[in-house]
Amino acid sequence: MAGVAYAMNHFGTSEGDLKKVLAAALGKGGDYADLFFEHSFRNSTGLQDGEVNQAFSGIDFGVGVRVLAGDRTGYAYVENVRLEEMLKAARTAARIATGLSAGKAPAGLTEKVVTDNFYTVGTPWDEMALKAKMPWLQQLNDRLFALDRRVIKVRASLGDTTSHILFCNSEGVTYYDYRPMVTLSAVCIMQDGGRTENSTASRAYRMGTEFLTGELIDTLAAEAVEKTAVLFQAVKPKGGEMPVVMGAGGSGILLHEAIGHAFEADFNRKNTSIFSDLLNRKVCDSHINVLDDGTIPFNRGSVNIDDEGTEGQKTYIIREGILTSYLHDRISAAHYGIPSTGNGRRQSFRHAPIPRMRSTYMEAGNCTEEEIISTVKRGIYAANFTNGQVQIGAGDFTFFVKNGYLIENGRLTQPIKDINIIGNGPKALADITMVGSNYRMDNGTWTCGKDGQSCPVTCGMPSALVSKLTVGGTND
Repeated sequence: MAGVAYAMNHFGTSEGDLKKVLAAALGKGGDYADLFFEHSFRNSTGLQDGEVNQAFSGIDFGVGVRVLAGDRTGYAYVENVRLEEMLKAARTAARIATGLSAGKAPAGLTEKVVTDNFYTVGTPWDEMALKAKMPWLQQLNDRLFALDRRVIKVRASLGDTTSHILFCNSEGVTYYDYRPMVTLSAVCIMQDGGRTENSTASRAYRMGTEFLTGELIDTLAAEAVEKTAVLFQAVKPKGGEMPVVMGAGGSGILLHEAIGHAFEADFNRKNTSIFSDLLNRKVCDSHINVLDDGTIPFNRGSVNIDDEGTEGQKTYIIREGILTSYLHDRISAAHYGIPSTGNGRRQSFRHAPIPRMRSTYMEAGNCTEEEIISTVKRGIYAANFTNGQVQIGAGDFTFFVKNGYLIENGRLTQPIKDINIIGNGPKALADITMVGSNYRMDNGTWTCGKDGQSCPVTCGMPSALVSKLTVGGTND
C-alpha cells in the first residue's frame, strides 16, 4: 500500500510544513496536537421509472487541526492545504484550547506502518466510468420486475466513495490510509388489489468495483421482493408486554442503539451512561458476549487505523456477561489510564474525533432458532427494524419493527408489521435468556449519528430471546 511519502505528494505538503503547523498548534501551551488531511471523491448513480436518470459527483478536500490542553479541546479546519491557511487554523485551535504551560516542540515524524489492510481493493472506483455502472442498476431493476408481477416501481442507487487520509500528530505518529466504500440499494414497491407495500434491500462494503456481481444483483432483488411480499399477509398484533425473539442479523441495530452507545467512553467518563459505574461487573447472562470490531475484512465499519492514529482492533465490550471495556478514543483512554481501543472516529476533516462504534455484534450462542421459538407460548418474532429513538442516559428506547411474525404455542404463525418495541437497553440485555447459534452480520447501509456527525457502521447478532418487552400494537 502507498505510504506517507505518497500522501504528502498527493496533498502537496511536506514534512517541514507539517512540523510548522504542529508547532503553531502547540504555541499556546497545548499538550497534544494532530492534523487530519482528507481528500474524498463521491459518486452516486440512481435509477427510477425504469431508467438510470440521476447522477452526482462531489469532492471534499481539506485539513482539520486539533489541540488538547488538559480537558480542553480546540478544533479548526480549512478547505485547502496552503501553509498560511493551515497555520491560521492551527493558531485558532491553539487559542481555543489555551494551555497553562509554555508551548513545546512536536516530535519528529515517524510513519506508522499498517500491519493489516482490512479493505484491499481489486479495481478502484475511479477506473469505472458512469456508463459502466448504469447496466448494473438496470439489471437490478429488471430482475425485481421479473420476480413478481405485483412489482409496480423500483428505485435503485449505487454510490461509491474513495478517501485519501493523511494523519500526523505532535507525538510523531504519521500514517496514510486509502479508504474505499460502496453501497447498492433497491426499494421495491408492490401493489396487490387496493394495497401498496414497500421494502428495501441493500449492501455496503469497503471494496472496489469487484463488489458488483450477478450474484449480488440476484440476492438483493430476491431479498427486496420477499420482504415486500410478506407485508400483504401481515397484520398489526395485539400489544402488551411479552417475549420477543430478535431475528439474526438486522436486529443488531437494537444492540447498537439501545446498548452500544451507552458503552461509548465519553458518556461514561461524563457519568451520563447507565453503565458508568458497572465496569468489570456482571450486566447480563454469562452466555452473552458483545464485541465492537474494526478488523472484519471489507466490512463497512472496519478501520485500518482510526482517525487519531490507533490501529483497528477487536474489542470485547461484554465477555461472559461481564462488562469488560468501554469504547475509547484518545481523550477517554487517557482519563481511564488505558490504551485507546481504536474507536476515535470522525465524519470528516471538519469534525474532531469522538468515541464511535465500528461493527457491533453479539457472538453466537448454543441453541437453534427453532429451539428459542419453541419456548415461547405467545410473543413476537422481530425480523426487520427501521427507525428508533434512544435516551443514552436512562437507556430507554423505542424501535419500529417493519415486519416479523406472531409466535403462538412455540410456532411462527401470522406475519406482522408496523409495530413498536419499547423497553430499556440495560434491562433488555439482562433479560436475554437464550442466544442462537445462527450469528449473522447485517451488511446493509447502516449509518450512525452522534453529536452532529455521521459514521458508517455495521451491526449483527444471532437470534436471541428477550423474556419481556412492551410491544405497541392494537388495543383489542
